[in-house]
Amino acid sequence: MRPTVVLHGYEAVKEALIDQGEEFSGRGSFPVFEKAMTPSLGIIFSNGKTWKEIRRFSLMTLRNFGMGKRSIEDRVQEEACSVVEELRKTKASPCDPTFVLGCAPCNVICSIIFQNHFDYKDQDFLNLMKRLNENISIASSPWIQICNTFPLLIDYFPGSHKKLLNNVAYLKNYTLEKIKEHQESLDINNPRDFIDCFLIKMSQEKHNKQSEFTIENLTITISDLFGAGTETTSTTLRYGLLLLMKYPEVTAKVQEEIDCVVGKHRNPCLQDRDSMPYMDAVVHEIQRYIDLLPTNLPHAVTQDIKFRNYLIPKGTTIITSLTSVLHNKKEFPNPETFDPGHFLDDSGKFKKSDYFMPFSAGKRICVGEGLARMELFLFLTNILQKFTLKPLIDPKDIKITPVNNGLASVLPPYQLCFIPV
Repeated sequence: MRPTVVLHGYEAVKEALIDQGEEFSGRGSFPVFEKAMTPSLGIIFSNGKTWKEIRRFSLMTLRNFGMGKRSIEDRVQEEACSVVEELRKTKASPCDPTFVLGCAPCNVICSIIFQNHFDYKDQDFLNLMKRLNENISIASSPWIQICNTFPLLIDYFPGSHKKLLNNVAYLKNYTLEKIKEHQESLDINNPRDFIDCFLIKMSQEKHNKQSEFTIENLTITISDLFGAGTETTSTTLRYGLLLLMKYPEVTAKVQEEIDCVVGKHRNPCLQDRDSMPYMDAVVHEIQRYIDLLPTNLPHAVTQDIKFRNYLIPKGTTIITSLTSVLHNKKEFPNPETFDPGHFLDDSGKFKKSDYFMPFSAGKRICVGEGLARMELFLFLTNILQKFTLKPLIDPKDIKITPVNNGLASVLPPYQLCFIPV
């Protein structure tokens, strides 16, 4: 039982994560995941020099991703076309979209890390997906919250945390095999993907005994990118479709804007976002409303610090309530209502908000924010351009309350029909 500080409300969260970002940039304790990973490595659970260097490298690599000849947007657009093809195969009959909407972001991450684009029936790919999917459900269960509070249970009690640990081990082994393949075929002058870039950096630093660029660090970093970059986006997409069925008037307005800006015959691209304020507002409102990571990942203070007349000792865990920011009544009138108007001004133009923090804020803001926002816009716009969403029950009976709310908000399962336009 250790003292923990909870920050509630926009002012407190901003003051800590943004105004005193350096001091609040540590990673707090998360015992179950620390058991599964090497907590001192990678991006998500590391601290200090390791965290700074690996984060900077990952950001640069994702940003400058002109690997091969294709940008990240090309990869996302290609995947959006695969999603549309898969949904066409349902022939407008009732289906659960979980699988297809899980495959898409997972495949984008695979193409960035491994240069692999999997077929949706590939057995390796299905195994990866299944394990990532299980982990987000397990990590959001009440049992894991108990294990995080009483870490002794992790070693001595059976429970779903054992499955989570096995799944993480599977992902690590799979990644190690891929790294070996890359080492054998590496061309220093022609990096194909994230692994190649990391291996090149390793060879540049081979004389540096303190180098952070090691095979183990690469393995954990890839696990982090997978864990953070697949389930979060796919859950947001699934939740988005559920909300769009619940509010058909919003969907109709979005589809009208898509018709007007993109038309029926060309595929949407990221540049269209600037001309589509309503769609942009809808994507933001989906993220605000669903409040995917209600209490963020735990932070920690990196030194003794005086904060609002309290002395917080170095290493103290800091919990930031993102719910208290995303559901702030002053900034978002009727925060419990799904309303894209929260992000539109009086003339219908898109309106930014400092309170929009689904990716957290400050030094530890999500590394994949740009990628996730691109995926949400392009996948949803493509689906709504090509299909009408038909619920199996009356929209007013659709339940949109999360069934679990631990690490993440887990939405209720549902089915719908994708009717080709």
